[in-house]
Amino acid sequence: MEKMTTAEFGAYVQKLIEKKNLTSLESYLLFSELMTNSQPDLQQGAFLAALIAKGETVDEIVGAWRAIDEFDTVQVEGLPDTIIDNSGTGMDNFKTFNVSSAAALIVAAHGIPVARHGARAITSRCGTVDIMEAMGVNVECPPEQVIQSINSVGIGLFNGMSPYIHPGALGRILSQIRFGTTFNIAASLANPARPKRAIRGVHSCSLLNPVSQVMRQIGFHHGMVVHGSVDDCNGSIDELSVCGKSYINYFDGDKIECFEIEPEDVGISRHSSSTIAALGSLEQESERFLSTITGRNKYPECEDFVALNAGAVLWMEGISSTLSDGFAEARNTLKQGGALDRLHLWRTSQC
Repeated sequence: MEKMTTAEFGAYVQKLIEKKNLTSLESYLLFSELMTNSQPDLQQGAFLAALIAKGETVDEIVGAWRAIDEFDTVQVEGLPDTIIDNSGTGMDNFKTFNVSSAAALIVAAHGIPVARHGARAITSRCGTVDIMEAMGVNVECPPEQVIQSINSVGIGLFNGMSPYIHPGALGRILSQIRFGTTFNIAASLANPARPKRAIRGVHSCSLLNPVSQVMRQIGFHHGMVVHGSVDDCNGSIDELSVCGKSYINYFDGDKIECFEIEPEDVGISRHSSSTIAALGSLEQESERFLSTITGRNKYPECEDFVALNAGAVLWMEGISSTLSDGFAEARNTLKQGGALDRLHLWRTSQC
């Protein structure tokens, strides 16, 4: 593939500044320049900022994903077709307890293999990699070891900032930026395991349908894209919410359904945002995370938050007949120590 000159690349940046959209091919070519580090850092940063400021189209996100997948993502084999990924994409304006990591432990405890793909904190205070490292999981595993962990204990984490997983560009770029970009969506979908099933959280209702379209175009067969509101502070989160209404875009093949839920619909008393808000340090987050997955009711609001998001997976995967049943089943798994047991098995398998 012929590389662009700085002038050619800059012309596309100007196009974005003028609020003009790129084709999928143009996006692929531009992101390929980033993946191969073929442009000066200032050009790369300007491109990412201009694209997110304009607002990405489905074609632009798909093109970005193609470049990331082709040039900077290891390809792995040997995992079951039933693997699932659950994560938020960041950029929400209300930062919370790391709920998706705790929910993944409950999901794995129910026999659903989880191939997580996450990063250290960029737009949040404590990312997936940060919290799992604090819990004793080896987050710098080569992909073969992650595969072994998923196959043996039902859960593993592909570190999105590790050269084992993304050998070139992602770690370099993500380590240098502290604002949300197209990478929040496209790169989070560049999971080496290529799962066909996932729950993806987004920071805005306007992204529910586009991200669902992206996922279907790049090979996902079954999934949910979710967004939550936080009523008492007019906030938004990239998870299902226990503090307000949640919005869900569900797809299964060609079947697409959009609906809304309130916490009360699944048997949850609406909680104050302060009870699930991010804390000031990794040490505090670690203590709360560990206490929550023990299910001892020290942080009941966080337990509800985790169980709601885990219960959505149980419902989507047919373990539970309704979302309410999924929530109840996930809450029971917490109380019985299933999430904590799964963490112990995970730490042993990867260390």
